[in-house]
Amino acid sequence: MHEVLRTGPQTGFGIGGPKRGLAWRLHLDLPLLLAVLLACGFGMLVLYSASGESSNAITRQGIRMVAGLGALLFLAQLPPRTFRYWAVPAFMAGMILLVLVLFFGVEAKGARRWFIVPGLGGFQPAELMKLAVPAMLAWYLSRGNLPPRLPTVLGSLILIAAPTMLIALQPDLGTGVLVAFGGVVVLFFAGLSWRFISLSGLLLIIAAPLLYLFALQPYQRRRVDTLFNPEADPLGAGWNIIQSKIAIGSGGLTGKGWLNGTQSRLDFLPESSTDFILAVIGEEFGLLGVILMLLLYLFIVGRGLYISWQASDSFSRLLGVSLSLTFLVYVIVNVGMVSGLLPVVGIPLPLVSYGGTSIVTLLAGFGILMSIHTHKRFLPP
Repeated sequence: MHEVLRTGPQTGFGIGGPKRGLAWRLHLDLPLLLAVLLACGFGMLVLYSASGESSNAITRQGIRMVAGLGALLFLAQLPPRTFRYWAVPAFMAGMILLVLVLFFGVEAKGARRWFIVPGLGGFQPAELMKLAVPAMLAWYLSRGNLPPRLPTVLGSLILIAAPTMLIALQPDLGTGVLVAFGGVVVLFFAGLSWRFISLSGLLLIIAAPLLYLFALQPYQRRRVDTLFNPEADPLGAGWNIIQSKIAIGSGGLTGKGWLNGTQSRLDFLPESSTDFILAVIGEEFGLLGVILMLLLYLFIVGRGLYISWQASDSFSRLLGVSLSLTFLVYVIVNVGMVSGLLPVVGIPLPLVSYGGTSIVTLLAGFGILMSIHTHKRFLPP
């Protein structure tokens, strides 16, 4: 049995069959695309209510989604070898931008994370590293034999730690965690030994108190303290979590109805259109609405993992699984944060929260997954 290179996916008419839809010809995975569009559409619906029926917020979010979908479509046309070729330059460019933003970025609320691009607004270089770090690690590890040996593992950890530390200096702990996780996932699925994983986990647990005391900023330590006792400062640090729980609980099973939420529309719930937009979903659409949203997210993640599993080479497989599981961590951290199970770290609800660079990066990642799916090798039956 020999391999035959195909530029299109399998269809109901056999591999390379004569009948292909427009989605196949555009290198788009239709199930993934429809799920992503459904999440974006629902996000716009919730954002309209969370923003106080602001047409300006909807317009700006729509422009960003169109830009993100354009990036998705463009990247889907490129074969995975293109991402492999550009992995190192993209990583180096991202590192340079992370250094520059510390000195020349725009400062807001005590953080220096953004460049201002005329006509486009804020641009956050750290968001690009959510794509560049997994691609760099996938390129680095797929060059040699897997599982990786100790020198390769140490080199991988340096590649993960360098951008993570620069992002933490901005400071942006949430994005730093996501970037680090994206790299660690690649390392894990490259065949990292369980002995090394167990030892690393043990060392992290031992070092946690030291990290809390010396590595976290004062406001970050307050967030950890608030997680365990938000009622200690109900009008200050604990306000967001308390109001979020009230909003979710008041929605009950079916919710109060679209545009009928009180916590967000009466400004009791801070950041209702960004980090805490899940509380708006819980209040207006109830537990059923939250469950349906989470099921949609699980489908997106599952489809991404399926695409990664079907990839024909190590680079594509490692990159795909990292993008898929990083998206899952987005969801887990935001849900945990809004429900008071995790500290508030400023991670938005993917494809739903109001945001700029984040949503473009997410949609670009889905474009890479579609490229992996539609530019693979197929074996004839």
